[in-house]
Amino acid sequence: MSSAIQTPKLIFSHRPYWAECFGTASYLPTSREEMDALGWDSCDIIIVTGDAYVDHPSFGMAVIGRVLEAQGFRVGIIAQPDWQSAEPFKALGQPNLFFGVASGNMDSMINRYTADRRLRHDDAYTPGNEGGKRPDRAVIVYSQRCREAYKDAPIVIGSIEASLRRIAHYDYWSDKVRRSVLLDSRADLLLYGNAERAIIDVAHRLGRGDSIDSIRDLRGTAFVTRDVPNGWTVIDSSSVDQLGKVDPITSPYVDTSATESCKKNEENPDAVEAVQTVRIIDPLQARKAGTDAAKTVIRLPDYEVVKNDPVNYAHAARVLHLETNPGNARALIQRHGDQEVWLNPPPIPLSTEELDWVFERPFQRKPHPIYGEAKIPAYEMIRFSVNIMRGCFGGCSFCSITEHEGRIIQSRSHESIVKEVEKIRDMTPEFTGVISDLGGPTANMWRLNCKSTEIESRCRRLSCVYPSICKSLNTDQTPLIDLYRDVRELKGVKKVLIASGLRYDLAIETPEYVKELVTHHVGGYLKIAPEHSEEGPLSKMMKPDMSSYNKFKAMFDKYSKQAGKEQYLIPYFIAAHPGTSDKDMMNLAMWLKGNSFRADQVQAFYPSPMANATAMYYSGKNPLKKVSRTSEDVVSAKGLKQRRLHKALLRYHDPEGWPSIREALLSMGRKDLIGYGKKHLVPPRQPVNWTPKQGKGRRILTQHTGLPPRKTK
Repeated sequence: MSSAIQTPKLIFSHRPYWAECFGTASYLPTSREEMDALGWDSCDIIIVTGDAYVDHPSFGMAVIGRVLEAQGFRVGIIAQPDWQSAEPFKALGQPNLFFGVASGNMDSMINRYTADRRLRHDDAYTPGNEGGKRPDRAVIVYSQRCREAYKDAPIVIGSIEASLRRIAHYDYWSDKVRRSVLLDSRADLLLYGNAERAIIDVAHRLGRGDSIDSIRDLRGTAFVTRDVPNGWTVIDSSSVDQLGKVDPITSPYVDTSATESCKKNEENPDAVEAVQTVRIIDPLQARKAGTDAAKTVIRLPDYEVVKNDPVNYAHAARVLHLETNPGNARALIQRHGDQEVWLNPPPIPLSTEELDWVFERPFQRKPHPIYGEAKIPAYEMIRFSVNIMRGCFGGCSFCSITEHEGRIIQSRSHESIVKEVEKIRDMTPEFTGVISDLGGPTANMWRLNCKSTEIESRCRRLSCVYPSICKSLNTDQTPLIDLYRDVRELKGVKKVLIASGLRYDLAIETPEYVKELVTHHVGGYLKIAPEHSEEGPLSKMMKPDMSSYNKFKAMFDKYSKQAGKEQYLIPYFIAAHPGTSDKDMMNLAMWLKGNSFRADQVQAFYPSPMANATAMYYSGKNPLKKVSRTSEDVVSAKGLKQRRLHKALLRYHDPEGWPSIREALLSMGRKDLIGYGKKHLVPPRQPVNWTPKQGKGRRILTQHTGLPPRKTK
C-alpha cells in the first residue's frame, strides 16, 4: 500500500480515441453485433447492471459508461442478464480490463420486497414494469456469474447496493448480520459513493498494466487484505467513541494489554465507565500525538463480534458514521475470520467543473432501442427532469443517501443546468414544455455549503440541520430562485415543477424562495415529509419538530392565496420507525384527523443497510449518542401485528384497520377516542355489510420466509 491515500482528478477527455476511426456510438454496445458495427473485437470494460439500459444521466450505469468512454475506453453494457447461468455474461466476450458490477439505481432487495417482506411483482427499472428480472442480492449473484464466465477477469463492484454493504451489516431480510459484500461476491475491489474519480483511476492503472491487487490507495474504495501494512498506526474504535464496559475486542495487531482500558479492567473488572460526550481523535490531535492521520486506520469490532453482540454492532455503526467527512475521515478496518476488510476514506466531492463535465456527456436521454415501445416507469418519471446537485446534509437516520453520496453538497453550475434544459427542449420530440423537476436528493440544497472550508474539514456533526440549523451553514436560497426564474423564462418552457423532496426547515430561512416555489413551481400539490408529529420519534429520525412545518404551511397558504391558486400540502409520515410507541402513533393519527389529512398510501420503516435507524432497529441502542451497555435503549415495532397497527393508525379513516385500532386504544386506556364525534379516532362498530379484504392476515411467502429457492438450470 502506498504512503498516502490518493485523490485523482477527472481527466477531461472529450472524445474516445477509437472514435476517430469508428465514429462515436449513439449508445454503448449491448451485443456482439453492435460491437462489430463499431469495429471492436473486444471491450475494455463491461458494465453489468440490474436495470434496463437507459442512456440518461439519472441512471448510474449510463453515467459511468459515458465517463469511461470519454477517457478513451471501449465500454459495453450487459443489462438485466439472465443470472441462471454464466452464458449471458459472455455476450460481449472477456473484458480487457475488468467487469464493473452494479445492482442498478436501487438496492435489489428493497426493489424486490416490501417493508413487510412481501414479494413485489413490479420493477420500475424494467421494461413493462415487470418484476423478477434481477436476482436477490444482485451484486453477489452477478459477480459470481462473471467469475464463472471468465475466472481471470478482475471484478469491481459498485452502486448503492455494494456501497451500503461495504462492512458487516444488518440484513433485514434474513434478520441477521451479514459480512461485507466484498467477501460474498469475491470481487477484487469495491467502489462506494459517487465513483467517477475512482473508476477512472482504476481503468487507467489497469490499462497501463498494473495489477488489480496493487490498487490499494484510492479514496472511496474497499478491498480484502490479510494484514495491516508496515507504517500504519492502528487505533481501536473505542479510542474514537468510548464504548463503556463491553467484552474486550481482541486485535491481532495491537498489544491491548498495554492500553489504558485494559489496565482499568484489570484493576476493577466490574467498573462501568461514566457516560460522557464522544471523544474524537481528529487529524490535528493525531499529529500532536505523533501519528499521521493519513497513515492511521481505525479497527472496528470484528464481524464475529458484531454479529453476536448488538451493542458492539451499534458502536461500529456509530464510528463508521463519525468517519464519513472526507476532510477528516480515516481508513477503517474490520476483521472477518482470517481476512480483513479495509475501507479507505470517502471520496473528495467533485468540483462544480467536474460535475458539469460528468452531466454533459453525450447521453441520448432515452432507453436503448432494444426495448422497442415498452415503457420503463423510472425513465418515464425522470425523462424531463434535471439533476442539479448531489449529496445531502440532512442526516435523517432512516435514509442512506448521506452514507452513499456524502454530506457535502456537490452543485452543478447555473449555466450547465440551463444548457441541459435547452438540450431536452431541442432533442426530445415528446417534450411538451414541462420540466418535471429541477432537483436531486433534496430540492433546495443546491449551492448550500459550510461558510468555512476549515470548519467543514474538521466537522463531525451527523447533520447540518439537526437539532438546529448550524450557524456555519449557508442557507441563502436566492441563487436557486434565480435558477428557477431563468429556466422558466426559456423559450419553449411552459412550466417548471419541483418534485424532489423539499427541506422545509431550510425553505423558511429564505421566504422569497417559498414565494417563488409556491407561485410558479407547484402543480396543485406539494409533497413534504414531516415524518412524524411527536418528539420521541422525531429525535430518532433527526427531523425538526412541527414548528418548522407550521411556519412553512403558513407561508405556503399565504403565497398560494396571493397567487390566486388553490394548492395543497401532502405530508408524508413513517410508521413503525425505531423509537415510536403505539401512543406516538395514536397522537399522530389524532393530529392527522385534526388537520383533515387522509393518507392514501403510507410508508412503513424499512431497515436499509448502514442507516443509523437500522442500527437502532437491530441493536436496541441509539447510535446517535455514545453507545454502551447502559446507554439509551430504543424500542422498535418488529412484530407484524404491531407494524400493521402503526400503518393502520396512519390510515385511521380506513375501516380495514379499525378493529386493530380499537383493540390498541382499549389496551392504552383510551376508550374515549372510540366514537362518532370529531374528537374520536374510530367508530365503535364496522360499517354495515363490511367484510375484511381478501387475503387479510394471510402470510405472504418470500425466499426469506419459506418460499422454495428458484429453480436453476
